[in-house]
Amino acid sequence: MTARGPAHVRTAVKRVAPHLWPPQSFQPGPSSSCWGDLSHCLQELCPGLVYGDNKVCCNTQQLRTLKKNMQVPLQYLSRCPACFFNFMTLFCELTCSPRQSDFVSATNFSTFDKNTTNVDKVSYYISQTFANAMYNACSDVQAPSTNLKALSLLCGRDASECTPNNWIQYMFDINNGQVPFAIDPDFSDVPIAGMTPMSNVTFNCTQSLDDGSGPCSCQDCSEACGPTPVAPPVLPTWTILGLDAMTVIMWCSYVAFLILFFGVMLGAWCYRRRMVTSEYGPILDSNQPQSINSDGDATCCETLGERFENCLRVLFSSWGSLCVRHPLTVILTSVVLVLICSAGLSYMSITTNPVELWSSPSSRARQEKDYFDQHFGPFFRTEQLIITTPLNASGVFSPTSGPDIHFSSILNISLLHQVLDLQTEIAKLTAEYKGETVTFKDICISPLAPYNDNCTILSLLNYYQNSHEVLDHEDVVFYVNSDYHTHFLYCVSSPTALDDTSKSHDPCMGTFGGPVFPWLALGGYEGTAYNNATALVITFPVHNYLNDTDKLGKALAWESVFVNFVKNYDNPNLTIAFSSERSIEDEIDRESNSDITTIVISYVIMFVYISLALGHINSFWTLLVDSKISLGIAGILIVLSSVACSLGIFSYIGIPLTLIVIEVIPFLVLAVGVDNIFIIVQTYQRDERMPEEELHQQIGRILGEVAPSMFLSSFSETVAFFLGALSSMPAVRTFSLFAGLAVFIDFLLQITCFVSLLGLDIRRQEANRPDILCCVKLSDGQQEKSEGCLFRFFKKIYAPFILKGWVRPLVVAVFVGMLSFSIAVVNKVEIGLDQRLAMPDDSYVLDYFGNLSEYLHTGPPVYFVVEDGHDYKAPEGQNAVCGGVGCNSNSLVQQIYTASLLNNYSKISNVPSSWLDDYFDWVKPQSSCCRYYNSTGAFCNASVVDKTCVPCRPMTPSGKQRPNGTEFMRFLPMFLSDNPNIKCGKGGHAAYSTAVDLKENNTDVGATYFMSYHTILKTSSDFIDALKMARELTDNITQAIGPHNKTYSVFPYSIFYVFYEQYLTIVYDTAFNLGVSLAAIFVVSTVLLGFELWSAILVSFTIAMILVNMFGVMWLWDISLNAVSLVNLVMCCGISVEFCSHIVRAFSVSTRSSRVERAEEALAHMGSSVFSGITLTKFGGILILALSKSQIFQIFYFRMYLSIVLLGAAHGLIFLPVLLSYAGPSVNKAKVVAAHNRFVGTDREQLVY
Repeated sequence: MTARGPAHVRTAVKRVAPHLWPPQSFQPGPSSSCWGDLSHCLQELCPGLVYGDNKVCCNTQQLRTLKKNMQVPLQYLSRCPACFFNFMTLFCELTCSPRQSDFVSATNFSTFDKNTTNVDKVSYYISQTFANAMYNACSDVQAPSTNLKALSLLCGRDASECTPNNWIQYMFDINNGQVPFAIDPDFSDVPIAGMTPMSNVTFNCTQSLDDGSGPCSCQDCSEACGPTPVAPPVLPTWTILGLDAMTVIMWCSYVAFLILFFGVMLGAWCYRRRMVTSEYGPILDSNQPQSINSDGDATCCETLGERFENCLRVLFSSWGSLCVRHPLTVILTSVVLVLICSAGLSYMSITTNPVELWSSPSSRARQEKDYFDQHFGPFFRTEQLIITTPLNASGVFSPTSGPDIHFSSILNISLLHQVLDLQTEIAKLTAEYKGETVTFKDICISPLAPYNDNCTILSLLNYYQNSHEVLDHEDVVFYVNSDYHTHFLYCVSSPTALDDTSKSHDPCMGTFGGPVFPWLALGGYEGTAYNNATALVITFPVHNYLNDTDKLGKALAWESVFVNFVKNYDNPNLTIAFSSERSIEDEIDRESNSDITTIVISYVIMFVYISLALGHINSFWTLLVDSKISLGIAGILIVLSSVACSLGIFSYIGIPLTLIVIEVIPFLVLAVGVDNIFIIVQTYQRDERMPEEELHQQIGRILGEVAPSMFLSSFSETVAFFLGALSSMPAVRTFSLFAGLAVFIDFLLQITCFVSLLGLDIRRQEANRPDILCCVKLSDGQQEKSEGCLFRFFKKIYAPFILKGWVRPLVVAVFVGMLSFSIAVVNKVEIGLDQRLAMPDDSYVLDYFGNLSEYLHTGPPVYFVVEDGHDYKAPEGQNAVCGGVGCNSNSLVQQIYTASLLNNYSKISNVPSSWLDDYFDWVKPQSSCCRYYNSTGAFCNASVVDKTCVPCRPMTPSGKQRPNGTEFMRFLPMFLSDNPNIKCGKGGHAAYSTAVDLKENNTDVGATYFMSYHTILKTSSDFIDALKMARELTDNITQAIGPHNKTYSVFPYSIFYVFYEQYLTIVYDTAFNLGVSLAAIFVVSTVLLGFELWSAILVSFTIAMILVNMFGVMWLWDISLNAVSLVNLVMCCGISVEFCSHIVRAFSVSTRSSRVERAEEALAHMGSSVFSGITLTKFGGILILALSKSQIFQIFYFRMYLSIVLLGAAHGLIFLPVLLSYAGPSVNKAKVVAAHNRFVGTDREQLVY
């Protein structure tokens, strides 16, 4: 009788009782291959039997068969010498022990012929202590290439369900097809039925063997690890009396402020009553300008400020007069310059690549991505289906032994056939690209090509070889021995198995030559209960191409066909959520196109309002003449021209645009531009031309009054934006550059082209010609100027009310309360961007994202990359990286393994796949994996039967050591080219062909990676934590492997890192950008307000309040902090200048006698322009954005824009005037004297005081 079946647990027993097979004698000799005599084989396989009288109960052929059948266990278990020694003891004692009769009893026989009797069944009595010891030594051994424990591959079930007894029972079960006859193991520590159980000496995994082999590594032996690592405790939330600390502190601060503030107010009121004075009372000697504040001359700083103010006034007055006197020259020159700048749009390029948009080329994640792509190729493209069913088709499977097993509906065989049909149809899809037909095979990943060109499809159906026939395999006699249920259960436990031990001997390995791990192909289950999965996950990996646009174009073309096919696929039994690599970018483009209508309507509303509101209608009869529709349209065109100039100039330079620039900058420039337009026009409408003053002089004088304020706001914004370009975030940097230039060009066009157009329009109006139809002249009528309704409302009602004595304290209390609340919640604003928000409401990708969170059971793969420079040929370099016997306790593999034990903290879910450890197992002389042709030296695969194939390394003490030096590099290319097969599952071609970058003609190792997986990542905070923890881990690894005086390091890489790295520094970036912007506004305001430091402080303080309150709104309205919201915050900083600077400058130049009167005058004159300009214009346009289908528009544009406008208007038109009435700067005496001298003897002299 001969042993049969080529599996890892096959027993090679020919006779099992010593009286049936005479003991063999042998003489120990020098160590050699088992292919020599009996002594050599016994020394190699069963050294524990080399003792005493040298009698064993087996022959050389049996030992050779035993060695052959132990190859796969050797490849997986020999990582731990103690485990493999105990394992071999079990089979050596059964096969060769001279004491077989003590613990082996033949129970069933059959007659082969007259002279021969076969043994059909034996009982093998095994000590329970031995079984436990063998199991304990092996229970932690890892299989690096599969990220599984070895017992998952050798026990017939998941390692978590494997026990000492069921492991041995499985190996000896006749039904698994792996043993030549039935072996019935009996476990007992005491003699039973006259038999003494086999209880040989075992080794604990922490012990060294007699042959000098060291103890197992921590990765393969948890007892060797010491105490179980414990994650650092989570920092408790900062609380006071059980309440949030920031909330308590800000409430206390707010209450203290109110008590102090109202106490001071009450004291001041009592003091004024006692002194019978009033803040509103007359000031004596008001005819003397110097007496307005106090006696004394103007200070040097006040004089300097007045002179600077006067220079600006004179400069802008002269310029305005020039523009009105030569309108055609100015307009034509402006048009020519605009056209020249806008011509750069022909060179315009738009960046839609998310990597380019969100990750700086100099950022760490971007550099690491580039390094990975250059050495290992770009991360593959992913096409994925998540399939569920609405049917209730669950069932129960009754195995030959054990309890019934529930199978979920999606695992119903009928549905599996339908899913297989779908999968097959997708694999057969073809596309057209440049006249060529593109098939899935043209772009798919085939890890074993050219030996096996089957495409990788990570699908449950690959357990069944993507075949309906295999899916229907079953072995039925009186009951089901095996069918698709048993194959499923076997494969989810041993996905690398090449034989499911059934009658059909179906493999579990996919047709592409690699395993399909159940956590990648199934979803919606708990723990390892894969049979309860409620979703199938099918992944089609596709090649990505770094610099090959043609090949990338083919992939994109096929993906487009894939998306259209699945969109239109109809099967009522299947619910499919899917995504392609191109899906997100396609949906963002579709979203942008679908929102064009909404955006256009928004701008049309703003344009119509500007055109209508700019005119001041004095009477119904002069409606057509007083209208300024054409001037309004011209003003809008100027705004759009400034945007076009900015885009064109940077396009000349070669800086690409982004969608954020296109969507946000028109809104920003329109806000700034409209505000300035309203200020110029309404100031003219309220002005009276002085006697003998010509039009150009009047407009020049008006421009001299308002242009410094416009220059203040525009230049502040420009400087703030340009400094914002210092940001490392590409989206923020690009926006800041384009915005800064657009705002400044808008200002230049307004003080040139728009002023000339205003002069022409006034001449039209004075000539009594209707708007638009200016060629028609109406009959002359008396033109009277009157104050506008809004101006009268602000002057007569609003400003006096806001500045009443009892209203002002309430305003302060409310706004300080808002500030306190916002400070309390500023640290609670979420960081990140939910990718679902970037999708349209009706996007198919939203279903995919939802199913991804609900069903997926593993996170993205993570690669731990060791840069070029590490010495793998030296033992020290090997020990610093590997995870097996003799490796450092803080090696790369060991640290990642330790991190995986704390997966909730580290976000690492699996032990890494280690090419180095698998290479060491592959190259062992005991293994049949590493062989070469003796004649040529070429590699000889383990499946090849050829006598000229010899082992790579001799069975000598030195041969059993790890290879190093030139020997290491000699066999490594063979390992990386070896395809796994039934005789050698450790071949590295499929798992590691891209993991090792060989250099210098295969004489050295360059960069390498070790792959693991992240845990399930659902929220932005999960992704951010995963990146952060992976970097902390690799920093520790880099330090541990000790690259002293070397330039290489270890870094983690995963596909999402480039998108989420920004959030590691988003708080710093936000503080930096807003801080720089505020500093720029403060410096520019100080200078342009005539060196009035206190005025600049009040402007900056109010803008800072608006920004802080924006964070409060973000928390209330669920707006997260990310690059999009940061751009909006930077824009908010700029727009806030418009709300504040005009009011403060009007206050600073006012010569009224008290702060309240000056604040009232500033609010009346500038407040109405700010309200009618920026506030009402933006408010109408923003409301339309709420109708957008895009969630990102609704949240980051509608909500944030509305908040910016409302908070800006509230602070600029309510809080700031009140603040100025309390703490505004004293009147500049030099400005009062200058104003008195300038207007003395004119009709405007009375307006000075």
